[in-house]
Amino acid sequence: MNEPYYKAVQDFYTSDLKKPTQKERNVWPCHGRSISSSGVPFSCPQIFLCLSFLCLLGSLLGHPQCLDYGPPFQPPSALEFCSAYENFGCCDRERDDSIAAKYRDIMDYIDPRGHKLCGTYIKDILCQECSPYAAHLYDAENPWTPLRNLPGLCFDYCSEFYFNCRSALSLLMDDKHTPECCETNKTRFCNLLHLHDEDYCFPNVLKNTALNRNLGLVVEDGRGCLQLCLTEVANGLRNPVLMVHAKDHTHRMFVAEQLGIIWVYLPDGSRLEEPFLDIKSIVLATPWLGDERGFLGMAFHPQHKYNRKFYVYYSYMDKNRVEKIRISELKVLASDVNKADPLSERNLLELEEPAANHNGGQLLFGVDGYMYLFTGDGGKAGDPFGKFGNAQNKSALLGKVLRIDVDGKSPDGKPYRIPPDNPFVSDPTARPEVYAYGVRNMWRCAVDRGDPVTKKGRGRIFCGDVGQNRFEEIDIIVKGGNYGWRVKEGFECYDTKLCHNSSLDDILPIFAYGRNVGKSVTGGYVYRGCESPNLNGLYIFGDFMNGRLMALQEEEKANKWKKQDICIGSTKACAFPGMISSYSKFIISFAEDEAGELYFMSTSYPSAYAPHGSLYKFIDPARRAPPGKCKYKPVPVKTKSKRIPFLPRASKLLGFNEKQNI
Repeated sequence: MNEPYYKAVQDFYTSDLKKPTQKERNVWPCHGRSISSSGVPFSCPQIFLCLSFLCLLGSLLGHPQCLDYGPPFQPPSALEFCSAYENFGCCDRERDDSIAAKYRDIMDYIDPRGHKLCGTYIKDILCQECSPYAAHLYDAENPWTPLRNLPGLCFDYCSEFYFNCRSALSLLMDDKHTPECCETNKTRFCNLLHLHDEDYCFPNVLKNTALNRNLGLVVEDGRGCLQLCLTEVANGLRNPVLMVHAKDHTHRMFVAEQLGIIWVYLPDGSRLEEPFLDIKSIVLATPWLGDERGFLGMAFHPQHKYNRKFYVYYSYMDKNRVEKIRISELKVLASDVNKADPLSERNLLELEEPAANHNGGQLLFGVDGYMYLFTGDGGKAGDPFGKFGNAQNKSALLGKVLRIDVDGKSPDGKPYRIPPDNPFVSDPTARPEVYAYGVRNMWRCAVDRGDPVTKKGRGRIFCGDVGQNRFEEIDIIVKGGNYGWRVKEGFECYDTKLCHNSSLDDILPIFAYGRNVGKSVTGGYVYRGCESPNLNGLYIFGDFMNGRLMALQEEEKANKWKKQDICIGSTKACAFPGMISSYSKFIISFAEDEAGELYFMSTSYPSAYAPHGSLYKFIDPARRAPPGKCKYKPVPVKTKSKRIPFLPRASKLLGFNEKQNI
């Protein structure tokens, strides 16, 4: 975060337009005088022209998508009727039963000979709602285009169906006045159902190996780049440095700006007008581009629901104009759960900062209930403090991972206890708070929740440690571990003299990358959410300087981590309503919400006073969880402050407002 000049490089695309209802979208093909969503009547030939155009558009957007505009999913239980899609598609058991009931209703009107001739055709056509390509088959990828009554059928199949079963058209199209243009003209009818891209028409779509080979897996492009999408959750933020939740089942999100203001975002996407906490008058922050000082860390007490406590980490200047880091405890007002009490602040620890950079800033609670604090090495370059630098000096608190017990006091008067199993409690040359050392400037660390089923990986702490001038690294924190700085940077020697005498027991990164990849790592999270099951176990992180998003996949047998790039919106994969295909370049931080879904914060202009920061949520466009699996009911909270509805940035740029409907 030390570059002299930054600029905005990315635009957003999204829409706040109200989705039309099914009734508004329906266009019944060939109904003599059909009514469009705008209420304008038009005739059969006009529909033909309309649908021909839409088919051409659809071929450009074709990708796995359901009629509700979401990605396909794996049904939680087997489908009995549309069994061709029981492993992956767009129907759960409830929808499958509904289609089966519709099939039975139709067949009740067909004679025994028609049963034999048409039964399979009618079943196959009805079951296309369950196809992973249902949206493409029904021209539903864009919510503002007319929805087909029947799916796109390949011409030969359509001709056979028409020859054998045209008497069933009115039943399938749910209309008792099927016009002569469809009943008497096979070519016109099949042209209406024609898809421009014949790979996607039924039944060809089932036979296309290119479309179905990796169906349901995270999409990769030719370079192996994972194709993910985003939704914008918040914008207009001034260098958003973190987002945390209170683990109190309210599913509120607390977003902090670098200048010292914390905002409350509610589950409905709105923000409270009054901040949760405003200590900008105390926090040391400047408008300088890339200034690393400011409000840097926040964590809620594991028992916050009962004790109302939370903790903050920020830069400030004391009365003697000495720059320091302060870690303190505050409480939420008993009268308003959305407001902190600034008068409740209790200082836990203050550290003098010898330079303006490398301030660390992460606070988190481990699964052991203790607080972990991540400090920088003191700044400047090369950790020039003392004989070995701050990071290797266990009697200094800079360049360390500290672990303390905030639920007590030490015999020597410190406002916290030392956990009895801290690794250096018996070492008279070390500070007892030290849990690990040899770190340069760990920027963003996170606790792994563990696999949702097996809990494997639970409790691991991942960190991104910003390098000097050669390597950025990702580490897993180990009790008593020495992470090498300033002896090593990444896997390589930094101080050659110290490196020759270094211990072979130093903890090596799980991954490191050079300047050809990026210049300033931003640590992320292991995805353990519900909505995007393909992402489970991926450690997702980024680079602040170049905006690169990356993922690490653990290969246990080889004892290594495989890195893949993440590409946002580089293909048609993100052509879903509400998803966006670009983001602001400078990746400041990552976060997870109370449900475990993954987010990141970035800005187009990294100044603590510039309102160009946004919060984004990751979405896997290839597969989602089955409908209903990820539903949760937030505990309601009383709000005394006005709610400000979220307005996507693209809508602001276009001048849309909340009341506008098209």
